[in-house]
Amino acid sequence: MGTLVVERGVTAPSAPGPRGTRWPSHWPLSVIFLGVPLWWVLGLMTAVPMLVSVVMARDLLRRRDRLVLPAGSLWWAMFLAWVALGVFVLWVDAPGAVPGGGLSRLMVFGLRAAWYVAATVVLLWTMSRTEEELSTQRVVDLVASLFVVTTLGGLLGLLAPTLEFRSFVELFLPAGLRSNGLVSSLVHPATAEVQSVLGRPSPRPQAPFAFANTWGSVMALTLPFFLVACLRKDKPWRRFAAPVVLVVAAVPIIYSLNRGLWVCLALGGVGLVLMQLAKRRFVRFVTTVAVLLVLGAAFAVSPLGTVYSERIAHQHSNDRRSELLDLTVSSAASGSPVVGFGSTRDVQGNFTSIGGGATADCDACGVPALGTQGHVWLVIFSQGLVGLVWFLLFFVRSFVSSVRCRTSTETIATFVLAFFGIQLFVYDTLDLPFVVVMLAVALVAREHVALGRVPATRRRAVDGWDRVRRAGPFLAVTVLAGVVAGTGWAVATPSTYKASVSVMLGDVPMELDTATTDPAVQRSQKTRPVTVDTEAGLLVSHRTLRSV
Repeated sequence: MGTLVVERGVTAPSAPGPRGTRWPSHWPLSVIFLGVPLWWVLGLMTAVPMLVSVVMARDLLRRRDRLVLPAGSLWWAMFLAWVALGVFVLWVDAPGAVPGGGLSRLMVFGLRAAWYVAATVVLLWTMSRTEEELSTQRVVDLVASLFVVTTLGGLLGLLAPTLEFRSFVELFLPAGLRSNGLVSSLVHPATAEVQSVLGRPSPRPQAPFAFANTWGSVMALTLPFFLVACLRKDKPWRRFAAPVVLVVAAVPIIYSLNRGLWVCLALGGVGLVLMQLAKRRFVRFVTTVAVLLVLGAAFAVSPLGTVYSERIAHQHSNDRRSELLDLTVSSAASGSPVVGFGSTRDVQGNFTSIGGGATADCDACGVPALGTQGHVWLVIFSQGLVGLVWFLLFFVRSFVSSVRCRTSTETIATFVLAFFGIQLFVYDTLDLPFVVVMLAVALVAREHVALGRVPATRRRAVDGWDRVRRAGPFLAVTVLAGVVAGTGWAVATPSTYKASVSVMLGDVPMELDTATTDPAVQRSQKTRPVTVDTEAGLLVSHRTLRSV
């Protein structure tokens, strides 16, 4: 599990630009982070990071003799192998899920696999660059700029919550793709999700991202980068601008009603105080505690405190989340605990109604797919319990290596990975947030190699790849044998479908006064809308019971 390091040779020059100019070494990351507002407007927020990762991969192949792998890279390689195995189980029926499935399932699998590969390429590309080629401060500044952009996007979502428009990409997409819910959310810019979380319509900022939870995830993960960037001694103006940005950011953070984001910030405050206390920085400790107390008091007496109290009182999604997660884990554990099901699945029925599913009048009546509502649940359902072990081992190893917070880079990685650990249970972070996490891992791993804090195994990473290539025929034969055996087992074993439902019928609804014989009342009842659930109430009517 040690770090693999290659002996460094002469630094390769940056890729030549047009007319013989040389592009700066950091340009791929600059394209991803500085261009976020433009990519959002054009509908390219998903495409650009993946396209840039292709350029990075090409650069890695040219410089493969300088490839550096982080500690725990074997765990991550195993996880990526588990992701690849998922393509063989995409159309396996999962317990509790809708059977069957079309080619759209392959599209969703490909999108998630592409994000994993892109984030891995960003990790390796960053580690293969020397501090002279790609300074840590440059990376910190780029990610910090995303915090500012996300703050401005949050304000836009509050000021213009209904603003949405067709992007450039959307204009050229076929109608079939545009009608797909996932594709539409990725290419159709919108500033906010208007939801009735507090019992009244309220906007939850999402610009410049596809979902409100992605906005909250990015706010938390980029905050450590922003704070470190503002502490630079050569940029004193940032120390004065930072408090203004943080105060402005507090408004969309609270109005986002994003409990996962709030928990991350609370943990960050406690962690900062404990870190200063552990390092015996008593002056900073007292100052930080005083600032947090003043901010807490100001927050409590402001309108933001009222919004926070209302959100805590309206825990409307807890039951649905817990039922979904229970079904996700039980389905994966009983149906495919080793490799999972490759991708998510739609749930059979609904947790709250005998007539399940979203409708035009009640979009929230639908149940999210199995493997959503948290990255850890996605891994469990898609890659199985074994895949979850590989996934967690890599990030736990990275967290342990940085938790001492001896440098600013280690401090960033510690807080980012701690926030990521919280978000794993509530956010689907497989998007730009995942790239931010991988950058934090890359920076601290690269620093450890440069400072000699990890043992350097002088073995070429390319030699390891050669070993994999030599083992290719054996791996191919093994995989083919598994596919043939699995197909034969599926053909020989008849499919058995079983469905069950438990319905508890309570009192007769108020609008169903079935005992009355007044014709006028009966006529008025016929004009009221009747749903499947109200029909269930008729089962305990006097007429039905008398007939029974």
